[in-house]
Amino acid sequence: MLGFILYLLVIGVVAGFAARLLVPGPDPMSVAATIVLGIVGSFVGGFLGYVLFGVDFDEGGIQAAGILGSVIGAVLALLAYRATSDRRSARI
Repeated sequence: MLGFILYLLVIGVVAGFAARLLVPGPDPMSVAATIVLGIVGSFVGGFLGYVLFGVDFDEGGIQAAGILGSVIGAVLALLAYRATSDRRSARI
């Protein structure tokens, strides 16, 4: 269990920062929010991998992905966050 939590933290750091580098524009996020973005991206990537390729039928659709799937999922999660966040409060 501890190994899985450490795996999610490492994947979260790598995927979150990679997604923020790949998607241009300002994102005022803390390091913790970036890690959460990467962890959410890992599960989004795992779900997309399950839906598209049908792998790991015994584990189901809610699972963590590898680095590439996590980065793709984190980019999608960041784009969804930007689309749904209220930007009017940031404008003066």
